[in-house]
Amino acid sequence: MWRRLAGLLLVFAAATAALWLLSARLSAGQARRWVRARGRRGGARRAGAPGLPVFSPRPRPLRFPSDLEELRELAEALRDYERQHRGAALALFCAAYLYKQSFAIPGSSLLNVLAGALFGPWTGLVLCSALTSVGATFCYLLSGTFGKQFVVYYFSDKVALLQRKVEENRSCLFFFLLFLRLFPMTPNWFLNLSAPILNIPVAQFFFSVLIGLTPYNFICVQTGAILSQITSLDAIFSWDTLLKLLAMAVAALIPGTLIKKYSKKHLKLDEDKHAQLLNGKKSL
Repeated sequence: MWRRLAGLLLVFAAATAALWLLSARLSAGQARRWVRARGRRGGARRAGAPGLPVFSPRPRPLRFPSDLEELRELAEALRDYERQHRGAALALFCAAYLYKQSFAIPGSSLLNVLAGALFGPWTGLVLCSALTSVGATFCYLLSGTFGKQFVVYYFSDKVALLQRKVEENRSCLFFFLLFLRLFPMTPNWFLNLSAPILNIPVAQFFFSVLIGLTPYNFICVQTGAILSQITSLDAIFSWDTLLKLLAMAVAALIPGTLIKKYSKKHLKLDEDKHAQLLNGKKSL
């Protein structure tokens, strides 16, 4: 058991070091541009160039955003870097996203919003859907290799209940997995960790994440694309923005409505009875 824990910590340390190196490279590039900008500004002053100097703000260290303000600052920094080094900026975003997904770290929603602001609504959606699926599959594989005993030890009741529901719906397992993604009876991170214990085939797991989380990714990415275009509070209440938000809501509801209709006919679900326990709450 402890060997598995040591192996997991080693993988985590290696992934953290790789992500830090990518981030440090991007930050170093920002710092070099800032120094060059100051040098050009100083030369212009010495030469007596007319006009006011254009100030280039000192680059801030890159880190995962914790609120919308930090998200906006990070988007501006990455957008500036992307103009000259698109491949490096894309690699850093993908690495950060896979890091969060692989180790079940909360905060992927903010990265979805960032993708919309950075890459646009449709490229961001394709990118986030692919990264969500690959990252969740990495989490599945890490759990299957290193974490099975820990998940069973710390979440035995939840695993047993979810195992029973999976076995009851084994004949239409893929649609049951889609239902869990669209109408989560359990958090996504726990489903990723427990899937190998439940003997869910990795192919079905991958495609259920790809399809089932697309509506959620769509909302987040579109939100980021809209926020990146808003320059004032008045723009939020413009007809163009309101119509985009309405279209987002309708598009996101369609897959859930279809799966809900299918589940009532073919899946064995006791949502009211088990949802609270699977979400970490027990009824009194």
